[in-house]
Amino acid sequence: MSAQPLDTAVVVSLTEDAVTAPSMHNAQPWRFVFRPSSGTVELYGDSTRTMPHSDPNHRALHLGCAAALFNLRVAAVRAGREPVVRLLPDPRDPWFLAEVHLPEPTGGLDAQLALFHPALRGRHTSRFPFTDEEIPAPILDGLRAAALLEECKLMLPDAWHTEAVLDLVHDSENREESSPGVRGETAAWTGTGAPGEGPATEGIPAYAFGPRQSEMSAPVRDFGAGRPVMARDSAVFEKHPHIALLGTSGDTPTDWMKAGQALQRILLQATLDGLVASMTSQPLEWPELRWAVRDPNDAMGYVHMVIRLGYGPQGPATPRRPAQDVLTVV
Repeated sequence: MSAQPLDTAVVVSLTEDAVTAPSMHNAQPWRFVFRPSSGTVELYGDSTRTMPHSDPNHRALHLGCAAALFNLRVAAVRAGREPVVRLLPDPRDPWFLAEVHLPEPTGGLDAQLALFHPALRGRHTSRFPFTDEEIPAPILDGLRAAALLEECKLMLPDAWHTEAVLDLVHDSENREESSPGVRGETAAWTGTGAPGEGPATEGIPAYAFGPRQSEMSAPVRDFGAGRPVMARDSAVFEKHPHIALLGTSGDTPTDWMKAGQALQRILLQATLDGLVASMTSQPLEWPELRWAVRDPNDAMGYVHMVIRLGYGPQGPATPRRPAQDVLTVV
């Protein structure tokens, strides 16, 4: 593939691909700055889109921005560029998360990254019931390998550990119910389908909530809990959900940036493999619960995301902010 001139139109296209990434409550907490003189794109966290109660140290913000960074890498290779990434390039500015140089390739492009491109717009979080079909071992091995490529680890807990994690998810739901601050943040970023609600470019609309669980068996965050949501049914979810834990040995902003890229690589690989997925960070949002999610016998020191995997209906697309709202050319 031959590279196009790195003009603003190309970078707008790259940004449109980047913002298809998932983020906590679909807050899309990213900003991009394109510097034509140096051929670089800078990624910043958006300090106006933080969640002080649910994400006080901005770990989830880093994960979402890093997932967008991975998408940018995919789109750049697809456009014939060779992304060279520097994480957290300025210690004086904690919101400056990554600098991406986009030269024409001098060696071989990472063809594997380009293969993910068709999945960028095909990947959507599914909060619907999955089947109980087993996931073949080679597919799970491929997802583990995807995490390792981003210097992270994907752990597949056994039945006992899975039950323990599900108990922690339910515990976190009860804590959220008793926290007005957390409930307020969730309500601010989600819709209910009430009359008069217009089109949105952010947050999670009611049509993406999925049905209520008639029995709480799967780790799916219920964004409609305790709120009236129009035309929302109940359904039976899988009895034995397949979950995976994504983690790192450390818990620094650099680890979070690696984990967010690993998360998106895993989700895109799962999409290409015909799987659907949803994510929950509820037990990870409470320090007193987060430590208990990990396996104490495993080298994974810190868990950053609980991923539910399986076969079932693909989730609907959720809104995205247009490139002109998140991209600045200087």
